Amino acid sequence: MAPRKVRAIADIMRGLSANEAEAQLLLMPRRAAKPLLKLLRSATAGAKQRNIANAEDLVIEKITVDGASMLKRSLPRARGSASPIQRKMSHVTLILGAPKAEAKRRFTIVVKKKSKLPPEETKVKKKKQSVKEEDTKGRERKAGFFRRMFARKSI
Repeated sequence: MAPRKVRAIADIMRGLSANEAEAQLLLMPRRAAKPLLKLLRSATAGAKQRNIANAEDLVIEKITVDGASMLKRSLPRARGSASPIQRKMSHVTLILGAPKAEAKRRFTIVVKKKSKLPPEETKVKKKKQSVKEEDTKGRERKAGFFRRMFARKSI
């Protein structure tokens, strides 16, 4: 993603607690929010692993977005010409630190686990669909009225 687009989201995150920043990113519709959320969760998990203070209370001290190398491509145009395309990428550096003053948490984030349906329930749904298909076959036979009223050629 282009550094300019990622920087816009990084500016919103700067100075927030890890918990609040995660909540902001979850509700943000921008495409760059997903990789930044992944980075933030990875950083907090790393802090938990190293037993650094309470990981949820950490604050984003510094976040920088720098330009990375570009993938240079070309788009074919009329009369054999081509216009250049630059696929921009960015390097994001995130530094978490301890909060200066303890603040109350405004909310807690609950991550829902995806659960698969048991195979028995999926079989039941398939049976219901097959019943509907049989009903439509019966209706096609009764379509003679329409053809009698609106024939292609009048007799």
